[in-house]
Amino acid sequence: MALFSVEHLAFIFGLLGNIISFLVFLAPMPTFYTIWKRKSSEGFQALPYSVAFFSASLLLYYAFLKTGAYMIITINGIGCFIETVYLLIYVVYAPKKSKLFTMGFILIFNVGGLGLVMTVSLLAFHGANRVSLVGWICCIINLAVFAAPFSIMRRVIKTKSVEYMPFTLSLFLTLCATMWFFYGFFINDYYIAFPNILGFLFGIAQMILYFVYKNAKKDDTLNLEVDPTKDVEKNLSLEEAKDVEMMSK
Repeated sequence: MALFSVEHLAFIFGLLGNIISFLVFLAPMPTFYTIWKRKSSEGFQALPYSVAFFSASLLLYYAFLKTGAYMIITINGIGCFIETVYLLIYVVYAPKKSKLFTMGFILIFNVGGLGLVMTVSLLAFHGANRVSLVGWICCIINLAVFAAPFSIMRRVIKTKSVEYMPFTLSLFLTLCATMWFFYGFFINDYYIAFPNILGFLFGIAQMILYFVYKNAKKDDTLNLEVDPTKDVEKNLSLEEAKDVEMMSK
């Protein structure tokens, strides 16, 4: 007799996925503490958080359509709340142009896009076909989100620096993708499992790149001695953009 049944394994991986995903959702907190402390969102962008909110909202709707998808409901419900708080903080302290852009993006995707998916799925599809439609949409959106690290990995190779790609975040995203893959696998939900294969592969690739280029900062130290003013200004701008690049994953 097996030590763990398929249901037990699905619960274990779903619970681990919830815990790790929660930590990933909390990762941008230092960014928003900085925005709150400065009373300004200059140097930061809201697009990654809007995309995260849209993705979590779609998955939450998908989970409600399924039967017994409590693990997906809990984490994406929490994720929607956290991303809403992030976006509210951003909008309060953003310049007028950034504020209008962010609100427009939320209206187009989180209201219009989600509303369109819900309307079409509720009016034109029924039963299993409705779940399948929304599942495929979630799968495509998640594949697009997981493909975002291409830009960061290319930047790391080009600059030979891991400034934009912290190892801890890459590790947590890889673990997160692993947990959700096995959860989807054990409950036979391939709309959840399939995108996380790509997430796992990109996570492994990022960690390999990290170890390849992690000592490249030594060259930056030499450059700093040659022209300290120039490089200090450059490092400050890189630090401000760091969290934006992290969340684009």
